Amino acid sequence: MFTEKDIEAFSQRGVSSQDIENQLNNFRNGFPFLNLRCAASPTKGIVQLTDEQRAEYHTAWQHYLQTGKTVYKFVPASGAASRMFKNLFEFLEADYSVPTTDFERNFFRNIHSFAFFADLDAACLCNHQKGVGALVQAGEYKAVVSNLLLPQGLNYGTLSKGLLKFHKCGDEVYTPIEEHLKEGNLYARNANGDVNVHFTVSPEHQILFEEVVAKACPPMSEKWQANYHVSFSRQKASTDTIAVDADNQPFREETGEILFRPAGHGALIANLNELDADIIFIKNIDNVVPDRLKATEIGYKKVLAGVLVEAQNKAFEYLTLIDSCKYTHEQLIEILHFVENTLCIENEAAHQLQDMELVLYLKRKLDRPFRVCGMVKNVGEPGGGPFIAQNEDGTFSPQILESSQIDMTNPEKQAMFEQGTHFNPADLVCGVRDYRGNKFDLLNFVDKNTGFISHKSKNGRELKALELPGLWNGAMADWNTIFVEIPIETFNPVKTVNDLLRPQHQP
Repeated sequence: MFTEKDIEAFSQRGVSSQDIENQLNNFRNGFPFLNLRCAASPTKGIVQLTDEQRAEYHTAWQHYLQTGKTVYKFVPASGAASRMFKNLFEFLEADYSVPTTDFERNFFRNIHSFAFFADLDAACLCNHQKGVGALVQAGEYKAVVSNLLLPQGLNYGTLSKGLLKFHKCGDEVYTPIEEHLKEGNLYARNANGDVNVHFTVSPEHQILFEEVVAKACPPMSEKWQANYHVSFSRQKASTDTIAVDADNQPFREETGEILFRPAGHGALIANLNELDADIIFIKNIDNVVPDRLKATEIGYKKVLAGVLVEAQNKAFEYLTLIDSCKYTHEQLIEILHFVENTLCIENEAAHQLQDMELVLYLKRKLDRPFRVCGMVKNVGEPGGGPFIAQNEDGTFSPQILESSQIDMTNPEKQAMFEQGTHFNPADLVCGVRDYRGNKFDLLNFVDKNTGFISHKSKNGRELKALELPGLWNGAMADWNTIFVEIPIETFNPVKTVNDLLRPQHQP
């Protein structure tokens, strides 16, 4: 099936023929659905904290920051913002020239409220000798949209969301890059004033990111006496996956070369794995708020981190005890209760294990990366959700799942999905070192039996694409996971440009 030229191309990407065969098998066989115990809820799997507990965890995190550990803020920012402007691209292609849909009318009715308005107005003046107001008055609505989206204007249609102007505060405007830099100082700054922020970027956007950072960091550093360390990485070519045709054969370009495609954000586990850190915060590039609303968000970030370090420290204590071989049966039962009640790992057979077998089981479950995931109440926002799902070893534990991982033809499983009380806002804090101080190889904790197959096209030809397990789905499937309820106020994504008109993104 593969030519010598194919095999050479594989080698250049850092993948083997066997890797490609495994991907082809995924296309042929699909991915198995996960077996669910239930949707996670406050009665099973999601922790609801009292005011007193939040204060304790907040303090725990503040103390941790004084210990000299390395903390990172990891921000996935690859890809263009084209989907954010889907409705406006459709308006450009429509056979009408006046805003017609509710989305279009809302955009133009509030156009002065966008933080990028001044730049858009300047682009219109440069290209048409008319500002936005004059173009709208003349009915030239599509000229305004063209200046926003296309290269002759602001080119927002192909830039990363991180580079767009989201917020306005007085005379100042801020991109998500700058908002994440400010956040890093507020909850991830150590005792020495170090703030480590890492962005994953597309190659075509990296220089622009670097320019924003170079301009933003000096005044922030001076204002807060902070030492910013900002780094970048790109999604690795070795994580790209093969595309196939309708017959599950490699999709070949007209040149005869096999087509590879980026494998989704799950591929970023390789980037995360390269950070030399103890604790890593993860949050999407578009989930930011202006300064006036940061207090709640920052407070809960510290709480989630406090939950993480307290649970991780307890696990480290137990693992050290196990290594000493000076434990009692009663202590093993205490550790088992921690695994069952704090980490929500279910194993009906664990209580029947002899002490030696129980020790091996407990060490296997405790000696893994930790993550604490904020969960918000379900209000109809898109996204995956928290579940208690079965693992390969037969145990059940907290997992974040997408609908495609659940057998919707099974009425019982569909009901679990539909009755879920919470969803995943992709707000995580991760512990990536073991109790000996060594960095985990995160690639060893990926469930390679999870993934997504989607239908695409290229040059008019249909193809199927393969996405790797999502970063907070299968890529972290074998982590210790704790779900904590956080308020919806902490989740403010910008999926469409009109989301910037929501009160949470306005001055």
